[in-house]
Amino acid sequence: MQWQRWMAAMRGLRLATYLIALWKLFKHPQTPRAAKLVAIAVIAYAVSPIDLIPDFIPVLGQLDDLILLPLGVTLAVKLTPPHLWEACLRDAEASSEKLPRLWWGALLIVLVWAVLLGLFVWWLLRVFAAA
Repeated sequence: MQWQRWMAAMRGLRLATYLIALWKLFKHPQTPRAAKLVAIAVIAYAVSPIDLIPDFIPVLGQLDDLILLPLGVTLAVKLTPPHLWEACLRDAEASSEKLPRLWWGALLIVLVWAVLLGLFVWWLLRVFAAA
């Protein structure tokens, strides 16, 4: 059990390094626009206090963090020239910088939920109106 906690902590530290590298990538002037957009979306989702799928939903609540964050990091890396990503990652590993608070990331997640709720209500109204 102790070993599993230690491995989970190590994965968390590596994810934090990747997120800082994504932040540095976002701020770098040579980063392609698509990579910047993906990087800032991943960072916003990671530091947002609100998840797309809330953690209290069994299994899915934890799977979104285990799947979406690594996929987002991978996509940002694929969209970035290798030398630029390696430089940002080395810089992130060497620095003690922390990510800024991005409260607009929480606003974005709330907006996604509001749109989904609105679409659901619209669908319900259409179903009951047709009946």
